[in-house]
Amino acid sequence: MIRPEREHGGDLDRAIACHGGTRAGWLDLSTGINPNSYPIPPIDMSSWTDLPDRAAFAALEDAARVFWAIPDEAEVVIAPGASALIAAMPALAGAGPVHVSGPTYNEHAAAFRAAGFAVEDTEPSQVVPATRIVVHPNNPDGRLHRVTPHDTTLTIVDESFADVGCASHVAHASHPNFVVLKSFGKFWGLAGLRLGFAICSQENARLLRQHLGPWAASGPALTIGTQALSDPDWAEDTRVHLASMAGHLDRVMTMSGARIVGGTSLFRLYVVHDGLATQTRLARHHIWSRVFEDRPDWIRLGLPADASGLERIARALA
Repeated sequence: MIRPEREHGGDLDRAIACHGGTRAGWLDLSTGINPNSYPIPPIDMSSWTDLPDRAAFAALEDAARVFWAIPDEAEVVIAPGASALIAAMPALAGAGPVHVSGPTYNEHAAAFRAAGFAVEDTEPSQVVPATRIVVHPNNPDGRLHRVTPHDTTLTIVDESFADVGCASHVAHASHPNFVVLKSFGKFWGLAGLRLGFAICSQENARLLRQHLGPWAASGPALTIGTQALSDPDWAEDTRVHLASMAGHLDRVMTMSGARIVGGTSLFRLYVVHDGLATQTRLARHHIWSRVFEDRPDWIRLGLPADASGLERIARALA
């Protein structure tokens, strides 16, 4: 069996192997993916059969520029998911220490360690890091970061969850030492589409495109991404719905004895007496969640799609 090198949410196969059932019968809350995804538009057959052309990439880039208010001087790099861009970030870095503001998503540190960099997750005291990485809002606790460009430090801001309504750092993206990453799959709920963006200077964009190679997104991904980013009304309605559901989930969990740590309106982080025991308790009712080896009192839940999911959680923890 092929297993991921690092723990992530979305490992529903493991839950089914331990607790039975079928995928359709499980409520998978182990990720921060919107459970009410953007409606997929009709897709012309040529998007499936032909290689994507420059016009398709340009249309998606134009939609991204408007949606995220990207400065004219910054470049937009389209990629097959934010994970591909995270893996490519060491190609932009110079020699020297790397600081990752943790605890956070583990792929950032892993990418730099695999490339031979020394990585620290404690705040640097004397030495200015050559590269600084922040996740804004942070996964899993939802912390927000104030970040500005630095002349000698490459600053990478992962905004994979910022589309829920957090202030963006895109205005700084034309600076030569500043990169903003965006994930399409989370807020729009289409993680299987594999679509991500890097917003950065011309030189960093050139290096990333060289690393990714041609046709870095599929025809259907370009079509769906362009339409979704051109639909601000859906985005605003979705933000309101997600915020409401996050509030309902907090009430269910606190009534069961959990304490809120933080999160976003796509995932919530709680302190419980025993995270693994709580995860097992939920799993017996075919509800999957995310726990953390280094914080055994934490449990993270994504949002259920509707009230019936909230009721399932309440019953499982009653």
